[in-house]
Order: sequence, then C-alpha cells, then structure tokens
Amino acid sequence: MSLRHPGLRSDLLYLDYNATTPVDPVVVEAMLPYLREHFGNPSSAHSYGWAAHQALERSRADVATLLGCSPGEIIFTGGGSESDNLAIRGVALACREQGQGDHIITQVTEHPAVLNTCRALERLHGFRVTYLPVDEYGRVSPEQVERAIDRRTVLVSVMHANNETGTLQPLAEIAAIAHHYGALMHSDAAQSVGKITTSVADLGVDLLTVAGHKLYAPKGVGALYVRRGLGFTLEPVLYGGGQERGLRAGTESVAACVALGAACRLAAERLPSESARLRRLRDLLWQRLRESLGEQVQLNGHPEERLPNTLNVSISGLSGEEILAATPEVAASTGSACHEGSTDPSPVLLAMGLGRARALGALRLTLGRWSSVDEVERAAVSLLRSMRALARNMRS
Repeated sequence: MSLRHPGLRSDLLYLDYNATTPVDPVVVEAMLPYLREHFGNPSSAHSYGWAAHQALERSRADVATLLGCSPGEIIFTGGGSESDNLAIRGVALACREQGQGDHIITQVTEHPAVLNTCRALERLHGFRVTYLPVDEYGRVSPEQVERAIDRRTVLVSVMHANNETGTLQPLAEIAAIAHHYGALMHSDAAQSVGKITTSVADLGVDLLTVAGHKLYAPKGVGALYVRRGLGFTLEPVLYGGGQERGLRAGTESVAACVALGAACRLAAERLPSESARLRRLRDLLWQRLRESLGEQVQLNGHPEERLPNTLNVSISGLSGEEILAATPEVAASTGSACHEGSTDPSPVLLAMGLGRARALGALRLTLGRWSSVDEVERAAVSLLRSMRALARNMRS
C-alpha cells in the first residue's frame, strides 16, 4: 500500500471514509483489462465470453471468501441499495405468494434503502412492518425483537453497523430469535464488510448486503449473500434474462464485479491488522479532542461495540455544520452522507434519545486505508482551532 492515494490531496484531510472510499489502485489495475481487451459478454459461448465469465466467477469466489460462504451464494448487484431492495422485497413478495406471512421487523436507524423499501411494501402491498426503537447507544434489544415477532413474520432486517455512529448490533442473538420463529434474517452490512470480520455463519444471517464503494471498490457495484436452501426463489427487482441465477437481470458489469472481488481479496488479506490500526487512530483522535475539550465533547454511539474507524462526537454549544464550514481543510461529515444538505438533526441521533442541540453539534469523523497518525494529529489541531474561534465569536 502506498503512503498516499493518488486521488487524495495533501492539503485536504479526508475523514469521511464511511461516506465513500477512494478506489484502491490495486483494484483499478485489476479492473482495467476488463474495460479494454476482455470486453466479452459473460453469457456468450465463445472465448471472449468465456474469459469474462471466468473473471466473474473468480470475483464471486473472492467475495464469498471474505464472507465465509460459497460462491454460489453471492449475487452481484448494482450497489448496496439494490441489494437491500432485492433482499427485503424479494423475500416479502415470495413468502406472501406462498402464503407464509406478511410481517417484517426492522429498526428505526436503518439506512433509507431498508426503511423506504419497507414503507413501499406497506403502502403498495399491504405488509405490516414493525419499526423497533434503539437504546441510548443505538442498539436494538433482542428482547424487543422477540416481543414483536409473530407467526406471520417472514423477515427481520437489522443492519450490522450504523453508518453514522459505527454502533454494532447483536445480530447473532437477533438471528437466533428470528429462526426460532421461522423468519429469515437479513442484514445491511455495507459499513462493516472490509472493516471488521463479517462471517455470515457467525452472524447467523440468511441474507447480507455488501456495497463496493464502502470497501475501496467503485460506486455502482454491490453484492447480496443469499443462503442456499431458503426453500423459495426471491422475487427479483429487475426482470429480464437469467443472469445471477435469475435474481438480477441485465448483463453483468464484469469490470465492476472484478473490482469488487479484488477489493474483497485485499480486505481479507489485511484483516484484522487493519482493524487494529484504525482503532488506534480513532482512539488517538478521541484522546486529542477529549484532552482539549473535556466534558464539552461527548461520544455518540456505543463506547466498545462499534466500528474501529468511526468516531461520532458532539461539541456542546457548537454546530457541527459551523465547525466543518470553519475547517475547510478537513473533509468530514455531520451525519449520514444520505442526509447531507439538510439542516435538520440526524434522525439516527434523535432516535438514540439525544436532544436537538447535541444532535446538531455532531461530527462524524471516519478513518480508512490512507489515514495516518500525522493526518489525525493535523485534523485534531485544525478542528480544535476552529472550535475555539467559533466559541470566541459567540462570546464577543
């Protein structure tokens, strides 16, 4: 790994890896031949098509290795949101067609791809959806899942890691409850795959979402793990040919799938050492803020059960947007990237019981493959300088 990604500027500190990651140069090199000479359709029965098909299957195996499943359980999609749609809508419509039920359980801090798919199933297809609350750390209680589940429940969908706070959910416990009552378990693991070990067997999930651009592959490619032996075929989101076991019509973007495979292979090689390195950097950044601000800075999310790269903090008396506007040399976020442009408090933080002022004072600082001790130290100095200047202006 080079010390600096060619797309990262030396004068701009990138602390927004949860929004998107730069494509790893190794990933770029892996996909280039499939944008140039290996242009065949993977469904074609000649050497051009066979080369593309082989690349597709090698990449499928790379994704499967990272997740601890078989290659035949991996479906390539156009991204995390499509994977969420295929999993939730696909299970719901297929199960109802078989008369199995019409109830879904999810939770209030899910990604919009999950929440809006559930709302569409309510509105257009008459499904019942239970939206579970979270505690002060953003975690779902397995006991609440058990109270909500019933004989008509076909699916429980709970994300692995929250994109804003990094909080990890007790998926294995929730999955065990779902299976006890005959329901399937889906998890949007877009933020956790590549950052921490994400074994589908250990988590106990039946379906799991992967998003390429969260683990150093390009945007526009993702995957869905679908456990073999579900007993039915998911209802597709896209209708057409028989690609991806008939679950995702359309000729596969071989270059993008190769990129995702390469990204998963890199992640598998670097875990868990990269997780430990990112945790040290995250804790160093928290330490620097805490040393200077004391009780004025508050941690949002679970203190232990969270992603190693994610630090979400609130600064008392200051707005997160104002802090970032005063610190143009730091590229970070005030919340989920999907909510940027809105001055409303983060719905995730509000759902955790944080007051409006604390939610508006939040900063999401997320680290990644090209983050370094020097960058963390420089970011802390810049952010603290801006905070002190804003505080002085408020007093004057």
